[in-house]
Amino acid sequence: MEQSLFESSSLEATEAFLSSAYTTMRISGRETDDTRARVSRQALPTVSVDQLSLGYDMGYDAGCLGKVALVTVESGSLVDRSEGREEVFGPGETFLVAPPDRPYRGVVRSARYTVTMLDPALLDRVARGGSHGARVDLTDARAVTPAAGRRLTSAVGYLRDQVLTDFDASASELVVSTALQHLAAVVLTTLPNTSQTPPTRTDSLDAGYGTLRRAEAFIDDNAHRDISLADIAAAACVTPRALQYAFRRHADTTPLAYLRRVRLARAHEELASSNPQRTTVTAVALRWGFLHQGRFAAAYRQAYGVAPSLTLRDR
Repeated sequence: MEQSLFESSSLEATEAFLSSAYTTMRISGRETDDTRARVSRQALPTVSVDQLSLGYDMGYDAGCLGKVALVTVESGSLVDRSEGREEVFGPGETFLVAPPDRPYRGVVRSARYTVTMLDPALLDRVARGGSHGARVDLTDARAVTPAAGRRLTSAVGYLRDQVLTDFDASASELVVSTALQHLAAVVLTTLPNTSQTPPTRTDSLDAGYGTLRRAEAFIDDNAHRDISLADIAAAACVTPRALQYAFRRHADTTPLAYLRRVRLARAHEELASSNPQRTTVTAVALRWGFLHQGRFAAAYRQAYGVAPSLTLRDR
């Protein structure tokens, strides 16, 4: 994982850094103010999370990012003036700073905030696999409801504070990919977008028992890989919505809940067959995509009646 830190009181140096880190931009501020800026970055190939702190009011006028950029305000406020509007976002709010192919402008008012940038293809993959050239477009900066906004802020915080700050977790491809898919799914359910289309009759007709069996077989064979809802749907030759209908109708669960159950079973098998001198519960849990050890232990105890440490110890 790439980690970097920038600190400066020079507006010129800050403008140069922000232009290299994001996109070409012009910034403004009063030289008489305390113009200190601090930016810490944690980045993986598919995501970057930057924590910024500015002790002054900074105007910005920037080009296209080419990324899905979410801003989470921790203190102070940000004023979004893109495309002729003016919206103010305060502490606890997360918003889309701009669509990937649009410029953006506004003002940071003495704020601490997080910028999370994702590849737009991740939204396509989670929504519908990116098939047939389909692209998901986010159509508004603000979440559909205050409760949805809180879910989005929580999802960003989980990636920032739990995944990328934990060395073992950030080194686990399965943990990182699962966290990114979760964030993308939350984005798609909280921000208005073009994937939010009504169900079709075809989806209902495709939600048969055969769809369930094809999907379960694919999950069973690929639980160790980075697979998404869209991947499972493509393997079952149906849409993601039809897949969800099939699991709800015939198994009273969801595709991703079934995937977690299979991964929990694989973790159980590994614990039962491993040498406790050579592995740990944490290592096994991370290998199977479980970052939060407390939740993993609770799910494991519910499924197998004992703590995972006892399975490993009694092997």
